[in-house]
Amino acid sequence: MTDDTSGTLDEALERLHASGPERQGWLSNHAPMAVEALVRHGQGRIVHRWLDRYREKLEEMPRSYAVITEENWHEALGDPRRLADWPVYFDRELADRPWQDVLAVWWPRLLPGIAGGATHPVIRVGHAVRTLLDDPGTTAAPRTAELAHALGYWAARHAPLPPLRQQPGPASGSAADALGAVQPIADQSGGIRERLARLTAFPTWPPTAPRPSRTTDTDTTPNPGPAPGPAPGGLAGPDGPADPTDQPEEARRRLTELVRAATHRYATHGHGEPIMLVHAATAPNAVLRALPALPRELWAPSLDAAWAASAAVTAVYAPREPLPADRLPSVDGEDVTPEEVFAQAAAHGDEHAIKLTDTALDVARGADPTALAAALHACAMIAPVL
Repeated sequence: MTDDTSGTLDEALERLHASGPERQGWLSNHAPMAVEALVRHGQGRIVHRWLDRYREKLEEMPRSYAVITEENWHEALGDPRRLADWPVYFDRELADRPWQDVLAVWWPRLLPGIAGGATHPVIRVGHAVRTLLDDPGTTAAPRTAELAHALGYWAARHAPLPPLRQQPGPASGSAADALGAVQPIADQSGGIRERLARLTAFPTWPPTAPRPSRTTDTDTTPNPGPAPGPAPGGLAGPDGPADPTDQPEEARRRLTELVRAATHRYATHGHGEPIMLVHAATAPNAVLRALPALPRELWAPSLDAAWAASAAVTAVYAPREPLPADRLPSVDGEDVTPEEVFAQAAAHGDEHAIKLTDTALDVARGADPTALAAALHACAMIAPVL
């Protein structure tokens, strides 16, 4: 980001940090994520106007419930009464240590609860980390404060998935086929919390190989709940088990594949629930964005959690049938650039369309018309902000 756009982002974040992470007791505040994407993609000039429109969706930060300390954080994890207390805790942590060190400690603690808050907390963390990675040594208060708010939201809404059986994965081993093998839950009624509670099984992905036994530091990952996906000890490439020495890079490669597959799948299945299915792509992309700031030994478990999040959203919202071939979105033959696609999303104004387009542009760094088509499809299906 240029100094000018960074200044716009800092101003926007300062406006937002008096607001809580939710409204009406559950709906997420998307503004910090959307404004980061707008600034990043050259739409900084409209950020404050966009915030003026979004203001009616903001509520004040709720009242403090109780101070969180190193002695009692275990019991405060996953307690939404602490929505105001967790950011204060992380403000203190970030004042005392580099943000990368705080993230490295808390990432494995929070990862088992990746689906909490409908995956919005991890997505907000991904946007915050991306901004900080622009200048890893930054001490800019609005950006470190945003990381405190994002981590605090995740801690307050931390919620592990129910125990899940592992089903055989696709023979191809591809992320696209694995998402295709996810069975929609029978009862897709109610909100996401009710739907997630009905999950029973996921396909195994990525392909795994026998893994050595390992111990878990229960102090750093308290009450982790069920494993969010295949254990990280046996990631495999398309030709068989990966060399253990290459495990972190293999995890990053697989995570990149998952983000691409989920973005492409939105083009064919997003009509099942155009807003909520955005998160099947944006949640794993948030994890991918955080990898460069994390110790490499956390990359494989991060992949497993990202798969769990994407598969969970797919299972509880995806339709049973894709769009008919004659209704599939396409940009083939059109002279459209990624910049033009994002400009359309910015003009559309809905925060979900903006975030899906932001992820689609990550996927479309090469020639990927399907990713751009998915972004345009989101803008067509989601009601614009007028």
